[in-house]
Amino acid sequence: MNDIEMARFDARMTKEQKEFFEYASKLGGFRSLTEFVLSVVQSKAHEIVEEHNKILASKRDQEIFFDLVTKETPPNDALKSAFQSYNSQF
Repeated sequence: MNDIEMARFDARMTKEQKEFFEYASKLGGFRSLTEFVLSVVQSKAHEIVEEHNKILASKRDQEIFFDLVTKETPPNDALKSAFQSYNSQF
């Protein structure tokens, strides 16, 4: 049947927090507070991971760019051609 292994998560909160979350859950059309909390937490977790991955990618891109700029590697044919094409426009 269902091979998904389940785990339990408990959280303590004030009565006011619980009531507020339950109210938001009902407004959002969720069947339960648990469904609401899991949905919101998963959504926020995805945002955090995506932002983190963007930062890593941009740092990686910076490293690649500066490695190429600082090394004394001669330009390849494609770069020479692009340079000539650019210069011919002016």
